[in-house]
Amino acid sequence: MVSKVKDTRPVNLDIGTMRLPITAWASIAHRASGVFLFAGMALLIWALDASLKSPESFDALKECLASPLAKLAIWAVVSGLIYHSLAGIKHLIMDFGIGETMEGGVLGARIVIGLSIVLILAAGVLIW
Repeated sequence: MVSKVKDTRPVNLDIGTMRLPITAWASIAHRASGVFLFAGMALLIWALDASLKSPESFDALKECLASPLAKLAIWAVVSGLIYHSLAGIKHLIMDFGIGETMEGGVLGARIVIGLSIVLILAAGVLIW
């Protein structure tokens, strides 16, 4: 039996050719930062373990964390934490029914991204 309903669904769903709204980018970045934080926890747990082994191990870790590469890694993890936390707060606010419209979502995404940039730069200043 042939359906007489016209299928208006898009044929090409190649995400690379689509122009995503800021809300989609904010959502994708929130998920990516969560995955990044999960991986970054390995670095933080290693540092905690090294700091608690012995006074000598603590001193070695302190010296290691003074290097530019270690500071960059710590800044990356802190940056992920900042963005993920702010985006999570935005989601919690939306769970209360605030900002659920498209306009509210766009405003919330812009606030999260803007505030994240400011706080990430501030964290960079503190770390460096």
